Amino acid sequence: MVRAVLVFDFDGTIADTEMPLFVAWSELYAQHGVALDLERWQSIIGTDDDFDPWDELVAHAGPLDPALNRARQRRRDALIHEAGLRPGIQQWLDDAERLGVPVGIASSSPPSWVEHHLERLGLRDRFGCLARADGVLPGKPDPTSYRHAVEQLGGDPALSVAVEDSPNGVRAAVGAGLYTIAIPHDLTRALDLTEAHEVHDSLESVSLEAALHRSASRT
Repeated sequence: MVRAVLVFDFDGTIADTEMPLFVAWSELYAQHGVALDLERWQSIIGTDDDFDPWDELVAHAGPLDPALNRARQRRRDALIHEAGLRPGIQQWLDDAERLGVPVGIASSSPPSWVEHHLERLGLRDRFGCLARADGVLPGKPDPTSYRHAVEQLGGDPALSVAVEDSPNGVRAAVGAGLYTIAIPHDLTRALDLTEAHEVHDSLESVSLEAALHRSASRT
């Protein structure tokens, strides 16, 4: 039986990982007198772009001690742990469970990254499908990860809802046919999210039931 499903992006959508990642890299760049290009960074949010910030820094600053990168990772992780879930996420997950709506993730991040943070947050069992950039599924803005997630959950994209934080992610979700809600953060708030069906500061501004109703009303 085809049905409505709910598919989340992960980074910057479920967990506030995007800003900690950018801050940690920016601090390391600044230590070496180099400015991290914000516009370039924003352009790759939500994708599996091959941009390597470490290689870029080495190209500008010369050879660096790998211990600096390990310290940067510890700083990133500390900031992520402080940030926690984005507002409204827990309520939407609880509402999905109450309504019997299957939930999945479509992410451009590596499987190990998504799994680790879901386990850390105690949320792994809330998701019936993790569609990630793993060398088989292409990253966003390609819509394949969303199509795969909906299929694995037994859903109909015309009835289903996606939640995203970036233009690349929005393009992927809309391209897969899902009703797409954008909840930008400080790194994506000024970007063009007009392809989304709705844009909100957080999921606290809209209910899952209302989003599902609006999705179904399209057919």
